[in-house]
Amino acid sequence: MPEDHRHCIVCGKAIESDKFFCSPSCEDIFKKQQKRMARTRLIMMAIFIAIFVVIIVLTYLKP
Repeated sequence: MPEDHRHCIVCGKAIESDKFFCSPSCEDIFKKQQKRMARTRLIMMAIFIAIFVVIIVLTYLKP
């Protein structure tokens, strides 16, 4: 029976069950990915709000 373990969420290597990453470099990669995803979500939300505002303004400007 294999001992309890989990896999690194970045590279998939088997690690101890109380850890999430196999190395500090995988942790850094994960943090960079999270930061990039948060920035992308913020940009997408801003684009959606801008499109919504443009649609509302154009709706009220029609004669």
